[in-house]
Amino acid sequence: MASIKKDDNKQKWEETEFPLVCETCLGDNPYVRMTKEAHGKKCKICDIPFTVFAWQAGTRGRLKKVEICRTCARSKNVCQVCIYDLQYGLPVQVRDKILAEEGCKDAVVAVPQSDANRAWMTAQQERDIEQGKNIQGCVPTNSAAAMKLQSMARMEPRYERNLPKLCSFFAKGECNRGSQCPFRHELPRDKNDPLSKQNTKDRFFGTNDPVASGIIRRQKEKAEKRREELKARGGDGDERAVSTLYVRFTDDVGSQKRITESQIRDKFYSFGEISSVRMHADKGAFVEFTSPQATQHAIANTNRSNIGGRKVVVNWARVPKRGAVSAGPQPQPGVAGEGGKIRPMAPPGGLKAKTSAASAGFSTSLGVPRPGGGVIRRPGVGSARGAAPKPYYPSTDPGRLGSSASPQT
Repeated sequence: MASIKKDDNKQKWEETEFPLVCETCLGDNPYVRMTKEAHGKKCKICDIPFTVFAWQAGTRGRLKKVEICRTCARSKNVCQVCIYDLQYGLPVQVRDKILAEEGCKDAVVAVPQSDANRAWMTAQQERDIEQGKNIQGCVPTNSAAAMKLQSMARMEPRYERNLPKLCSFFAKGECNRGSQCPFRHELPRDKNDPLSKQNTKDRFFGTNDPVASGIIRRQKEKAEKRREELKARGGDGDERAVSTLYVRFTDDVGSQKRITESQIRDKFYSFGEISSVRMHADKGAFVEFTSPQATQHAIANTNRSNIGGRKVVVNWARVPKRGAVSAGPQPQPGVAGEGGKIRPMAPPGGLKAKTSAASAGFSTSLGVPRPGGGVIRRPGVGSARGAAPKPYYPSTDPGRLGSSASPQT
């Protein structure tokens, strides 16, 4: 290796100890045995020789090896094998399109395609790595882009992508290996299938990617279907609630523990003041904040996470169907188009309200008038109302922290 360092043309050759790959490309076998070949081939993006790693991707997977160098993979934050985003599991074209639409154009790293400019950019990245700087790009800079990417993320391993290639001799009817053939004995689908004409450079630069085109097309169809449903329901605006999110429990409750309201509050109280929490049986829960910014921040950070050992999907709550909410003087807080003031959540135990026999069955805290107009009061007497209830935070409650003290209301 000393002779390589003395050569000026070989100074930029890459040497690494481990590849930058995703969980899908590693395979389902936790014991991976790799082969390492220093400067085995040229990178398909920058044409610089780099260290080649090869391994069998799982028990039924084929032999896989890296296709691009580690420097190019870090510049786009993608896997060296499948060229998919490491954080969201999406193609580069889909990720860059969402970042551009949500106002994060600065986060999209444009890798130059000319040899001279690409060599200069590689040298700059290597210098940043030596100085300990993070060159990882293509990361969303606002919560809107992060939330949209998180909703489209595909982080579950898809090991079917590691299956062996099709056996060409089997398609011709001439394969005599039988079960010992390392290739799949299946007939090809369509000769004009765009998925069979994928290019590494197109996937890296996000151009003419058939997989990304299919994902974008399905997202447009899904959005169009939602607009049609909203139009059929009689809505003519944003179907999302202003500051309410819905937590959907994806796992079956048969073998899992039930999620309680206190666990929901403990999960979301750090993102802002909570106005109310309404449990939807054991299917999910509605969490209402006092501001839309807190709701958006909570969705971006808790979607596809775990609560009490169960996986949850967090998204904006939809506006109730027109006519489903009963008319009355009390407005519905946190709903698009409704003018209600959002109040913070009351402490445990609720507020102590004095009731009488004449006002039995009517809630004074809701402001519902009693029959006959109630008791006539003189001006200035009894008209002062109490202070608004303070928001409840579990971290400030001694009873929730394991102590024996009673909670203060």
